[in-house]
Amino acid sequence: MSAQRPTPPRWSLLHGVAAGRDFEGYLRRRAAHGDPFAVGFPGFPPVLFTATAEGARELFRLPVELLEPPRPNPIEPMVGAASLILSSGPRHRADRALLAPALHGGRVRQLGEVIRAATLREVESGCGTASSWQLGGRIDALAAARAITLRVILTAAFGTDGDRGDEYAGVVADFLAAFTTPLLVAPVLRRGVGGFGPWARFVATRERLDALILAEVARRRLARPGAGDSTGSGDSVGGGDLLDLLLDTRYDDGSALTDTELCEHLRTLLVAGHETTATTLTWALYHLHRERGLLDRVVAELQSAAGDPGEQARLPLLDAVCQETLRLHPPVPIVLRRIRQSWRWRGLDLAAGQTIGLAVGVLHSQPSTWPAPRLFHPDRFLDRKVSPFEFAPFGGGHRRCIGATLAEYELRVVLATLLTEVRLRLEPGLALGARPRTVPRNLATAPNRAIHFTRAQ
Repeated sequence: MSAQRPTPPRWSLLHGVAAGRDFEGYLRRRAAHGDPFAVGFPGFPPVLFTATAEGARELFRLPVELLEPPRPNPIEPMVGAASLILSSGPRHRADRALLAPALHGGRVRQLGEVIRAATLREVESGCGTASSWQLGGRIDALAAARAITLRVILTAAFGTDGDRGDEYAGVVADFLAAFTTPLLVAPVLRRGVGGFGPWARFVATRERLDALILAEVARRRLARPGAGDSTGSGDSVGGGDLLDLLLDTRYDDGSALTDTELCEHLRTLLVAGHETTATTLTWALYHLHRERGLLDRVVAELQSAAGDPGEQARLPLLDAVCQETLRLHPPVPIVLRRIRQSWRWRGLDLAAGQTIGLAVGVLHSQPSTWPAPRLFHPDRFLDRKVSPFEFAPFGGGHRRCIGATLAEYELRVVLATLLTEVRLRLEPGLALGARPRTVPRNLATAPNRAIHFTRAQ
């Protein structure tokens, strides 16, 4: 006999507003009603969420052919239908195999000096519109982190720095700012009115970004006579950037990515490849500078491998700090799947088309797995190993984030570089006050208010 199916809350618009104000807190309150629990927001199909290790195991082990991304999808306007995030079935498997060589561990580790250099260039450049790295300057941590991680992904994707890098950075920043929370959570607003309004502004910024990417693709094709005749899988490409690698890769039938597909994959890398890491970096700096003793321990550990980003990225306490930050603040706090046919899941008989998911932040807050779950305590990761069903900041199963290796390595190298090269002081109100809430923003979540530092002597 099937268990009684939970129903989405009434007054879904009010629930959407509540989730927009404190997303993780909202999911924790819904999870208190039992597991699985139902959530429903205007314009999206109802979702049945689990938030337990048993539920995560069941979700991540569902048959590959049973699952697809839900539609409408909150982030589809940003990444595009061809994005790996939204593809499914054989196309998803083929695209994942195509992109994997560009993001495998060995290639990512070759980027250590690139990541460190990009971080130092951003610090040495002095200032942006929202932050200043000068002594005594006021630094908006999220704005600064975005600038650093965008430099990294631009260099990795296009080998781009200097004037073209600045142009990309400005357009990407406008693109992210234009996709406001209302557009994210309310598809009904995704329509223009005579070429005006939030949706029209977003579409215009997307077109500007796509024009930059497509111009780079065209320029690169012209500069590579005969590249289109390559039949390699991409594994043999030792140098070059991600675009070079993607231009050389082929599907099993010998076909290549179209310009539109290249554009959407690259747009996904640019946006998802820096926004999520920037948010996590911001939270890590925030927590470390609230706990001076922990900060001193991490800095002392880093000095044992000073100047070597590869060695620093492997240090255990730095790793534990990054893991604990991802536990408390998973940048993508939900994992969603749509089932293609009727199926029994979590004791419920579900019809084809039902959307199911994992509430990652709630999973990471289970007291049975994580004692004192709201406490920032990195040492817990030094004391034990956790399973991929207890700790899933990058999702899991066959759709685990393909960029997870790059994101984790970049986070460690950037954080290590900042902690060894710059002294920061968290503003007093943040050092002593309540922790900011987490709210949805673009592809990730972010603190609901700015986190500011000053650069100290």
